[in-house]
Amino acid sequence: MTSDISLLIVDDHPVVRDGLRGMFESAPGFTVLGEASDGVEAVEKASVLDPDVILMDLRMPGGGGVDAIRELTRRSARAKVLVLTTYDTDSDTLPAIEAGATGYLLKDAPRDELFTAVRAAADGRTVLSPAVASRLVSAVRAPGNEPLSTREREVLALVAKGTSNREIARELFISEATVKTHLTHLYAKLGVNDRASAVATAYQRGILG
Repeated sequence: MTSDISLLIVDDHPVVRDGLRGMFESAPGFTVLGEASDGVEAVEKASVLDPDVILMDLRMPGGGGVDAIRELTRRSARAKVLVLTTYDTDSDTLPAIEAGATGYLLKDAPRDELFTAVRAAADGRTVLSPAVASRLVSAVRAPGNEPLSTREREVLALVAKGTSNREIARELFISEATVKTHLTHLYAKLGVNDRASAVATAYQRGILG
């Protein structure tokens, strides 16, 4: 007889956590070990409870899901992370999967699809909702849709504030030549040729909030 799949539910809304707990506890083959209301608590609980699968919301006050996934990956946590969120934009999907999420589902997924996804995640298989899968394929195929690195995002944020290359170099403790290299890379990734277009495109895609 196979043992139950153990779960940690992470969401900042108590109603959502209660709903998910009730749903999994009423289904055979699952055990809910605990809940967390933000990413920081999720990392702490994961290290204590050692669940098979973590159902992770992304946007939470007090600690977002992507940072938590990144930290769990850094700690080589055994748990597989299945993102369960309302958001399917590129600025949410790509960073979560880059950080180490095993799967990405939207909260409107049918109950049976969620159960199947958790079983697949526990086996280490990648699970993506159809909407997210098509977005990822488009992001990989389309020029100018490669995700920006953390440093490129920092440079871009300063560019958006009207900061000069010299000032960016001083603020980030890098050389002006390095700033220009980062700009060249992020222009290529965004499919633009200048600072103004880079900022406009970044806002349009939700890279800059």
